Amino acid sequence: MALVYVADDEENICKLVAFGLRDEGFETATFTDGNALLEAMEKRKPDAVILDWMMPPPDGLTICRTLRGREDTKYIPILLLTARGAEVDKVLGLEMGADDYIVKPFGVKEVCARVRAVLRRTESRAQARQEEKITGGGITVDIVSHTVFKGDRAVELTAKEFDLLVMLMRNAGRVLTRDTLLDRVWGVEYFGDTRTVDVHMRYLRQKIEDNPDTPRLLQTVRGVGYKFVGE
Repeated sequence: MALVYVADDEENICKLVAFGLRDEGFETATFTDGNALLEAMEKRKPDAVILDWMMPPPDGLTICRTLRGREDTKYIPILLLTARGAEVDKVLGLEMGADDYIVKPFGVKEVCARVRAVLRRTESRAQARQEEKITGGGITVDIVSHTVFKGDRAVELTAKEFDLLVMLMRNAGRVLTRDTLLDRVWGVEYFGDTRTVDVHMRYLRQKIEDNPDTPRLLQTVRGVGYKFVGE
């Protein structure tokens, strides 16, 4: 039974989400402030965390950064729960390390489906980390250590940028549609927005391409999707 921590300063929302998750077979614990959540994680690590962005300090975004910066929590799936629905806010949340973004008002069944999706992605990433290295086009990805090198230079990637690069390199030469990438990398299925893929691809190109404006490795196939060309 997967354990999900739910943190929101609105107690009614905590109870609603927790009730829905338990009804779907999850174990839950709820918190109305970020510090209580962090203290609980010192005692027991959850399988996933749902965070309200707009909690009193430390807010959800701050906690997200904290968890991603710690070795023992950096792979725990994080879903941000917020009333901020603008695209720029979604991108910011994802860039800070969130695995998914749920806008209020929401349906409890949708939350449960998204939790299942991120847990599937976590399991797939754990299996992937058992592999060794992927190379191509001067790029070396070490799955076990979760590092990327361009030649001899280390490249710092976010968790999602790393997963996106791995997916493309594993399918080198093959065109992957935005929907395919959204499903396999984000695991959000029908709830996602393909523009998320475009945003992350832009950031990834800035980090590994010699000239991001004319990419050699991460190529766009107009009207279809993206492919990695490693030769």
